[in-house]
Order: sequence, then structure tokens, then C-alpha cells
Amino acid sequence: QVQFVESGGGLVQPGGSLRLSCAASGSMFSINAMGWYRQAPGKQRELLARIGSGGSTFYADSVKGRSTISRDNAKNTVVLQMNSLKPEDTAVYYCNQYPFRNYWGQGTQVTVSS
Repeated sequence: QVQFVESGGGLVQPGGSLRLSCAASGSMFSINAMGWYRQAPGKQRELLARIGSGGSTFYADSVKGRSTISRDNAKNTVVLQMNSLKPEDTAVYYCNQYPFRNYWGQGTQVTVSS
């Protein structure tokens, strides 16, 4: 079973930045695409960004232009750098494999408020 541990969230002011990190277990990490997701209260979990095994990336319109997803296969980590944060970015952020997801981790809370 693949396990994911997210970290790096916190309380930030609008316009601030956060670096979210995901540590994954499992030998299949290097050949699987990975995604960052978020879920706000009362809303469906949504895909924000994904990165392929070869480094190709995709970003949802909501974060495109102000977020960067990256991965380090040697460390089994995937990172989401988020800049110019907005109050509507407030949510719990999760990582997982894409598209065939494993069990969800605990997520990391991002709160953007002044």
C-alpha cells in the first residue's frame, strides 16, 4: 500500500506563498504520474496539478501561472509551490497518484486570510 504524507501548509496572508511537500512510499513512485488535489469545505475534491513520470505538467485554471509542481524521484517527493495565494485557495491539500489513486493521506491545511 502506497502511503502519502503531506506537509507545508499553514496560515498565510493573501499574496503570500507556500511550498507544499508530499512524501510517498512505494517502489512505483518513479513511473507513476502524481497529482496535487484540494478540498474546501462543502466542495468536491479537485485536481490542481499533475506531473508525469517524465516531468510533463498540467495545471488547473485556478492555479495556472502562480503554481509549480515538481518531483524528485530519488527522494519519492512531489512539491507544489504556490505563489500569490488568494482566500479562495483555502482548503486541505492532498497528493496522490494520478489517475489511479491510492488511499488518501491526512492532507495539509492551507488557510489564506488577512
